[in-house]
Amino acid sequence: MIRPKAPGADAPASGPLVLKLAHGLDEAHPVHKAMLHMKQRLEELSGGKATLDIYSGGVLGAEVDCLEQTQKGELAMTKVSTAALEAFLPEMKAFSVPFVFRDADHFWNTLHSPVGKRMLGLGVERHFKGLCYYDSGDRNFYSTKKPIRSAQDLKGLKVRVMNSRTAMDMVNALEGSPCPISWGELYTALAQGTVDAAENNPPSFDTSRHYEVCKYFTLSGHQRIPDMVIISTKVWDRLPLDVRNALQQAADESELYQRRLWKEMTDASLAKAKEKGVEIIVPDLESFRKACAPIPDSKDYRGVQKILSEIREVQ
Repeated sequence: MIRPKAPGADAPASGPLVLKLAHGLDEAHPVHKAMLHMKQRLEELSGGKATLDIYSGGVLGAEVDCLEQTQKGELAMTKVSTAALEAFLPEMKAFSVPFVFRDADHFWNTLHSPVGKRMLGLGVERHFKGLCYYDSGDRNFYSTKKPIRSAQDLKGLKVRVMNSRTAMDMVNALEGSPCPISWGELYTALAQGTVDAAENNPPSFDTSRHYEVCKYFTLSGHQRIPDMVIISTKVWDRLPLDVRNALQQAADESELYQRRLWKEMTDASLAKAKEKGVEIIVPDLESFRKACAPIPDSKDYRGVQKILSEIREVQ
């Protein structure tokens, strides 16, 4: 179908163009289900001219491995957190700034605004481009020893964070002690008191069974870091125009599908946490916003001031 054949794609003479897509999540995850939806819609919209070959569960490597394979054109597509993209594209830091998004509506309005669409194209010189965004939820604090009802309650707590400069800056601003412990070691660290608290989205709190050791979950929503579905430009540039259009539409439709699945999973996870005896706390958000307000003014974020300004202007 494409001569010469696009890297990361197979085009048997008697069959459709096959685009290889890999990710690190299991097949029950909303991301994988959304990709299956994308595959179905691509086949329908292209009239059978193209399809996806999806590899789940990290069989082709972890998130950064898949990103690097996509850059080389060995993979056609993958899903990556925009936090992981910060090492490649410093502008992505803007998405990680605490409370840069006022709420879920502002988050999605931003991603679909001119600034959000521009961010999808920032990786072209790195040989990949974004097709759409996926929801990875909002990040919230949860704790073992005491409830976190305001920013002041984090003072002195040892808080597990991602190995992220922004996450560590945030906990420091809240007068806690940031501890970048690996996810796989966190349950034990919480149970043994190595850390007093952590932060993540409700589905991760549920699937990790952290509700067994943390009986306080605070709806701080301090970060909303999107995922991005990307495609290698070495593949994209060789696709026929009709297949490109079909793939873009299929990706856009899969985003809506994934958002719905993620909300359902989030609601179910919070309900399960309550059943397990976890107190769900609606905190004093203004105290968190006030404490974190100086973060984007520091020297580490000077390069994203224009982007942050554009985000704040989105209605």
